Amino acid sequence: MNAAGRLIAYGAALAVTFGGAFVAAGAIVPDRIVERWASQAAEAPHDEVSARAAATEPAVAPQKGVSMSSQGYVLSEVSAPVSTEETGELVYTITGPDGEPVTDYQEAHEKEMHLIVVRTDGTQYRHAHPDLDPSTGTWSLPWQWEEAGTYKIYADFAPAGEGTDSLTLSRTVDVAGELKPVNDRPVSTTDEVDGFDVSVEGDLIAGTSSDLSLTVTQNGAPVATLEPYLGAYGHLVALRAGDMGYLHVHAEGEDPGAGETSGPSIPFVAEAPTAGRYFLYLDFQIDGQVHTAQFVVEAEHGTGGESADAHPDRH
Repeated sequence: MNAAGRLIAYGAALAVTFGGAFVAAGAIVPDRIVERWASQAAEAPHDEVSARAAATEPAVAPQKGVSMSSQGYVLSEVSAPVSTEETGELVYTITGPDGEPVTDYQEAHEKEMHLIVVRTDGTQYRHAHPDLDPSTGTWSLPWQWEEAGTYKIYADFAPAGEGTDSLTLSRTVDVAGELKPVNDRPVSTTDEVDGFDVSVEGDLIAGTSSDLSLTVTQNGAPVATLEPYLGAYGHLVALRAGDMGYLHVHAEGEDPGAGETSGPSIPFVAEAPTAGRYFLYLDFQIDGQVHTAQFVVEAEHGTGGESADAHPDRH
């Protein structure tokens, strides 16, 4: 099969993949395969590829967080310790459409870069904010793995410039060590973390905006001392089980002022692209300490109504 034919086959596969829930749990396309596809596309005649790819283009935008590149921006290979026995740094670079490292970013949710790291079974979640070396465009932070396995690395950012979109790019990293995978995570709408009980209420409906409420209690009493964290009283990340597609959502309501507190409930609007299982991670802050509650929920099939594209700013 020639290069153009392979690209057409890949486009058709994408249409199937993003048209419904990913059926192979934990399946991730290796970076080397993605790079090969890009190389093959570059070798094909431009007009032929453009015409045939357009015929197989998905009707909806690709899910965030399932690719290392978007709109000309590319997440470099991630350098990190190779095993749980090593300490070191996690390092990466974002290159722009001109092929040069990006050094100028917009601030989004009080940070220029949000780094989300999670094992592909949905465990070992971390949300961090690396430092940028503006002379090289390199992002880095000290790093050590607690568990072996295959991890998804998400870089969530917005390049500087008027009208530029926020992007979520991803890579996979394999970590050596004794592997203790979690093969099946049942649905769970409650979690206990650091002495706080957190619950999620509301139905997640595919293809539409869904109202969710996250409530924090302690010893049965409502907690009304939630502090602002990243410009809101809570920060919610959702990942689709299987392809680990990334949906970034935030609390509804006015931005909190300095010194203000709230609680016990935090309202969110979430937009699941497809039915199926999702991993949810809530970061909230009390007394200056950030806690993370984790949930597993099922998104139901939608029956019409508001489109998931109606509020693109909420992704």
